[in-house]
Amino acid sequence: MSNTSQRTIPPAADHARAGRTGRPARRRRILLVAVAAFATLGLVAVLLGGAIFNPAAPTEPEPTMTAIQIIPLIILVVMFVVATRWPLNIGIMGLVASFGVGYFMLGMTDKEILAEFPASIVLTIIGVTYFFSMAQRNGTIDVIVQSCVRLVRGKTLMLPWVFFLMAAALTALGTFSPAAVALLAPAAIGFAYESRIHPVLMGAFIINGAHAGGFSPLSVAGVLVHDIAQENGFPVSQGALFIASFAVNLILSVLTVVVLALLGKLRDGAGSHHADLLVPGSIRPRGQQVLTLMLIVVMLVCTLGFHMPIGFVALSAGLILALINIKEHQTFIGGISWSTVLLVAGMITYVSLLQHVGVIDTLAEQALALGAPLLIALVLCYVIGVGSAFASSTALLTAFIPMAGPLLATSTLSASGTVAALAIAATVVDVSPFSTDGALVVANAREDDRQRVYRQLMIYAGGVVLAAPLLAWALLVPTGIM
Repeated sequence: MSNTSQRTIPPAADHARAGRTGRPARRRRILLVAVAAFATLGLVAVLLGGAIFNPAAPTEPEPTMTAIQIIPLIILVVMFVVATRWPLNIGIMGLVASFGVGYFMLGMTDKEILAEFPASIVLTIIGVTYFFSMAQRNGTIDVIVQSCVRLVRGKTLMLPWVFFLMAAALTALGTFSPAAVALLAPAAIGFAYESRIHPVLMGAFIINGAHAGGFSPLSVAGVLVHDIAQENGFPVSQGALFIASFAVNLILSVLTVVVLALLGKLRDGAGSHHADLLVPGSIRPRGQQVLTLMLIVVMLVCTLGFHMPIGFVALSAGLILALINIKEHQTFIGGISWSTVLLVAGMITYVSLLQHVGVIDTLAEQALALGAPLLIALVLCYVIGVGSAFASSTALLTAFIPMAGPLLATSTLSASGTVAALAIAATVVDVSPFSTDGALVVANAREDDRQRVYRQLMIYAGGVVLAAPLLAWALLVPTGIM
């Protein structure tokens, strides 16, 4: 999932290239204009679609928004624009806006403003990131990575699939998508150069793999989407959401291989001239690493077998590791993803305030008045996908999933399929170099190759933004497969 607070644009390789630093900014402005034009065309399609697909619909007065609804909605739009333009945490803006709107406009008390504060989701984020920050520092993640790399036995074209599965396993167990990419990207991109695999291909596979496992019942994103959907009256199967996300990202990875093969880009001539991959020697887990692996198994049993809350279980497992490593306890606390905690808490609190004043219901009624629920769902997938390429996908999910409630209640669309399509559309576009995942891939490219990787990754991300939301919608919404 993208996080604009960490968005970076790679610097030029040396001072002689300083004149080129304006190019990424120009490309970004061009891409933003193209995205805005595409979104406008989508909205026009919805307007025309309502008349084309539902011409005989009885004319009824369309629901209108009051000033008390318009102002908070404008504030939400401004928050997204600011978070996209500057590295500010949108969650902090959401909490401040909740106080401003709730206290000064609605006359609410602090307890009423915080009535929908997502305590369980916050606890899940803290617990999971606390435990896996320890697993990273004590070398357990490195043991898993090196053991999996040995499985390819020199077959270099299998290496991207190995990292795809490793990233999926990490996120399925509860690691954040950016954390999984950060853990795997240094080794993966290094192996890509050694074996002459295109670094963009390797980076895309890591990110797709991270998203493939990113909606498991153990993951923060999976719990987040499930809880938001359930709170809005349309429960979603966590297992079905996980399978759908894995399938779409797997298909997208296969399509990536096919397209790059047709373009002759599977092998990278800019890489090393040695195609033989040096397979690492056997690395056996020791000491804390053995204990960490055992705790991961215990976490799986407790959460999947006994349906215990993952937040408390992860905190308990982390505390066990902390007790045997007291000296580094403060470092482990620092490994908690506090920025994501703030983001989720602030956005959910503010969106619940929008629901309180009827903004979500009115927007949904206006969308339903256009007719053609399938087309509306497609446009929602594109809007959330395009927005997520530049802003936080987590924030967009908390804002868009509630909007699907009235649409699902008054149509025959599958709740699980529609929510899964929105969730997948919001995350697969994180290959953009303006998101955390994409920026991590660029950052791990060789210094003299970063500009090329950045440029080609941006082109690839543009293709994903155009194709992935349509793919997720086509597979999950009209088919009613979920």
